[in-house]
Amino acid sequence: MLARTDDLIRAAPAVAAAVAVAVGGAATILGAWFFQYGLGLQPCPLCFEQRIPYYVGVPLALIVAAAAARRAPRPLVVAGLAAIALVMLCGAGLGAYHAGVEWHWWPGPQDCSGPIDKLGSARDLLTRLQSVSVVRCDEAAWRFLGLSLAGYNVLISLALTLIAVLGISRTLRVSD
Repeated sequence: MLARTDDLIRAAPAVAAAVAVAVGGAATILGAWFFQYGLGLQPCPLCFEQRIPYYVGVPLALIVAAAAARRAPRPLVVAGLAAIALVMLCGAGLGAYHAGVEWHWWPGPQDCSGPIDKLGSARDLLTRLQSVSVVRCDEAAWRFLGLSLAGYNVLISLALTLIAVLGISRTLRVSD
Protein backbone atom coordinates (compact mmCIF):
# COMPACT_ATOMS: atom_id res chain seq x y z
CA MET A 1 0.00 0.00 0.00
CA LEU A 2 2.76 2.42 0.93
CA ALA A 3 4.65 1.65 -2.28
CA ARG A 4 1.51 2.45 -4.29
CA THR A 5 1.14 5.79 -2.53
CA ASP A 6 4.77 6.65 -3.19
CA ASP A 7 4.36 5.66 -6.84
CA LEU A 8 1.24 7.84 -7.15
CA ILE A 9 3.05 10.84 -5.67
CA ARG A 10 5.93 10.38 -8.12
CA ALA A 11 3.73 9.73 -11.15
CA ALA A 12 1.02 12.30 -10.45
CA PRO A 13 2.24 14.77 -7.82
CA ALA A 14 -0.47 17.32 -8.66
CA VAL A 15 -3.21 14.76 -8.07
CA ALA A 16 -1.62 13.65 -4.80
CA ALA A 17 -1.14 17.21 -3.56
CA ALA A 18 -4.63 18.34 -4.50
CA VAL A 19 -6.25 15.26 -2.93
CA ALA A 20 -4.17 15.76 0.24
CA VAL A 21 -5.30 19.39 0.48
CA ALA A 22 -8.93 18.41 -0.12
CA VAL A 23 -8.83 15.67 2.53
CA GLY A 24 -6.93 17.83 5.03
CA GLY A 25 -9.25 20.79 4.45
CA ALA A 26 -12.38 18.66 4.74
CA ALA A 27 -11.08 17.11 7.97
CA THR A 28 -10.42 20.59 9.34
CA ILE A 29 -13.96 21.75 8.58
CA LEU A 30 -15.38 18.56 10.08
CA GLY A 31 -13.30 19.25 13.18
CA ALA A 32 -14.65 22.80 13.39
CA TRP A 33 -18.19 21.48 13.09
CA PHE A 34 -17.46 18.90 15.79
CA PHE A 35 -16.32 21.62 18.19
CA GLN A 36 -19.38 23.70 17.29
CA TYR A 37 -22.15 21.12 17.18
CA GLY A 38 -20.67 18.23 19.16
CA LEU A 39 -19.01 20.10 22.00
CA GLY A 40 -21.16 23.24 21.92
CA LEU A 41 -18.29 25.73 21.47
CA GLN A 42 -19.98 28.55 19.58
CA PRO A 43 -17.71 30.20 16.98
CA CYS A 44 -17.15 33.93 16.93
CA PRO A 45 -17.36 36.00 13.73
CA LEU A 46 -13.61 35.57 13.09
CA CYS A 47 -13.99 31.79 13.45
CA PHE A 48 -16.61 31.80 10.72
CA GLU A 49 -14.34 33.91 8.48
CA GLN A 50 -11.52 31.40 8.93
CA ARG A 51 -13.71 28.70 7.41
CA ILE A 52 -14.09 30.55 4.11
CA PRO A 53 -10.68 29.49 2.70
CA TYR A 54 -11.65 25.87 3.33
CA TYR A 55 -15.03 26.32 1.68
CA VAL A 56 -13.15 27.67 -1.37
CA GLY A 57 -10.03 25.51 -1.17
CA VAL A 58 -11.58 22.06 -0.79
CA PRO A 59 -13.76 22.22 -3.94
CA LEU A 60 -10.92 23.90 -5.83
CA ALA A 61 -8.56 21.11 -4.78
CA LEU A 62 -11.04 18.49 -5.99
CA ILE A 63 -11.34 20.27 -9.34
CA VAL A 64 -7.55 20.48 -9.68
CA ALA A 65 -7.18 16.81 -8.74
CA ALA A 66 -9.74 15.80 -11.37
CA ALA A 67 -8.11 18.03 -13.99
CA ALA A 68 -4.65 16.66 -13.22
CA ALA A 69 -5.93 13.08 -13.30
CA ARG A 70 -7.38 13.75 -16.77
CA ARG A 71 -4.02 15.14 -17.88
CA ALA A 72 -5.03 18.79 -18.19
CA PRO A 73 -2.28 21.08 -19.50
CA ARG A 74 0.50 21.45 -16.95
CA PRO A 75 0.29 25.28 -16.76
CA LEU A 76 -3.41 24.99 -15.88
CA VAL A 77 -2.73 22.42 -13.15
CA VAL A 78 0.14 24.47 -11.74
CA ALA A 79 -2.07 27.58 -11.73
CA GLY A 80 -4.75 25.62 -9.88
CA LEU A 81 -2.24 24.46 -7.27
CA ALA A 82 -0.96 28.02 -6.95
CA ALA A 83 -4.53 29.24 -6.36
CA ILE A 84 -4.97 26.57 -3.68
CA ALA A 85 -1.71 27.65 -2.04
CA LEU A 86 -2.82 31.28 -2.07
CA VAL A 87 -6.24 30.46 -0.59
CA MET A 88 -4.66 28.38 2.19
CA LEU A 89 -2.09 31.12 2.86
CA CYS A 90 -4.98 33.57 3.28
CA GLY A 91 -6.46 31.09 5.76
CA ALA A 92 -3.20 31.12 7.70
CA GLY A 93 -3.28 34.91 7.73
CA LEU A 94 -6.84 34.97 9.06
CA GLY A 95 -5.90 32.44 11.75
CA ALA A 96 -2.81 34.44 12.75
CA TYR A 97 -4.90 37.62 12.98
CA HIS A 98 -7.47 35.87 15.17
CA ALA A 99 -4.80 34.29 17.39
CA GLY A 100 -3.24 37.73 17.83
CA VAL A 101 -6.62 39.13 18.85
CA GLU A 102 -6.99 36.29 21.39
CA TRP A 103 -3.55 37.03 22.85
CA HIS A 104 -4.43 40.76 22.91
CA TRP A 105 -1.51 41.64 20.65
CA TRP A 106 -3.82 43.89 18.63
CA PRO A 107 -7.49 44.86 18.78
CA GLY A 108 -10.09 42.75 17.07
CA PRO A 109 -13.22 43.80 15.22
CA GLN A 110 -15.56 46.04 17.18
CA ASP A 111 -18.52 43.66 16.78
CA CYS A 112 -16.92 40.81 18.72
CA SER A 113 -14.11 42.20 20.86
CA GLY A 114 -14.90 45.84 21.54
CA PRO A 115 -17.14 47.52 24.08
CA ILE A 116 -20.86 47.76 23.47
CA ASP A 117 -21.40 51.43 22.71
CA LYS A 118 -24.91 51.91 21.34
CA LEU A 119 -27.61 50.20 23.32
CA GLY A 120 -30.53 52.18 21.90
CA SER A 121 -33.63 53.06 23.86
CA ALA A 122 -34.16 51.68 27.35
CA ARG A 123 -37.60 50.36 26.38
CA ASP A 124 -36.19 47.90 23.81
CA LEU A 125 -33.02 47.07 25.73
CA LEU A 126 -34.35 44.01 27.54
CA THR A 127 -35.83 42.56 24.35
CA ARG A 128 -32.56 43.05 22.46
CA LEU A 129 -30.45 41.60 25.28
CA GLN A 130 -32.57 38.42 25.34
CA SER A 131 -32.01 37.85 21.63
CA VAL A 132 -28.28 38.68 21.52
CA SER A 133 -25.60 36.07 22.03
CA VAL A 134 -22.16 37.61 21.60
CA VAL A 135 -19.24 35.24 21.28
CA ARG A 136 -16.12 37.26 21.89
CA CYS A 137 -13.27 37.06 19.38
CA ASP A 138 -10.65 38.02 21.95
CA GLU A 139 -11.31 35.08 24.28
CA ALA A 140 -10.19 31.61 23.21
CA ALA A 141 -12.97 29.13 23.92
CA TRP A 142 -10.53 26.19 23.99
CA ARG A 143 -6.77 25.68 24.15
CA PHE A 144 -4.58 22.61 23.87
CA LEU A 145 -0.82 22.79 24.46
CA GLY A 146 -1.16 26.57 24.65
CA LEU A 147 -2.73 26.97 21.20
CA SER A 148 -6.31 27.95 20.49
CA LEU A 149 -8.30 26.69 17.54
CA ALA A 150 -7.17 29.80 15.64
CA GLY A 151 -3.55 28.86 16.34
CA TYR A 152 -4.12 25.33 15.09
CA ASN A 153 -5.79 26.78 12.01
CA VAL A 154 -2.57 28.67 11.26
CA LEU A 155 -0.55 25.46 11.44
CA ILE A 156 -3.02 23.46 9.35
CA SER A 157 -3.36 26.20 6.73
CA LEU A 158 0.43 26.54 6.45
CA ALA A 159 0.77 22.76 6.08
CA LEU A 160 -1.84 22.71 3.31
CA THR A 161 -0.07 25.65 1.64
CA LEU A 162 3.20 23.72 1.78
CA ILE A 163 1.56 20.63 0.27
CA ALA A 164 0.23 22.69 -2.64
CA VAL A 165 3.65 24.33 -3.18
CA LEU A 166 5.36 20.93 -3.11
CA GLY A 167 2.78 19.73 -5.64
CA ILE A 168 3.75 22.63 -7.90
CA SER A 169 7.45 21.91 -7.50
CA ARG A 170 7.12 18.20 -8.23
CA THR A 171 4.70 18.76 -11.10
CA LEU A 172 7.20 21.07 -12.78
CA ARG A 173 9.95 18.43 -12.37
CA VAL A 174 7.94 15.52 -13.79
CA SER A 175 8.77 14.87 -17.41
CA ASP A 176 5.96 14.26 -19.86
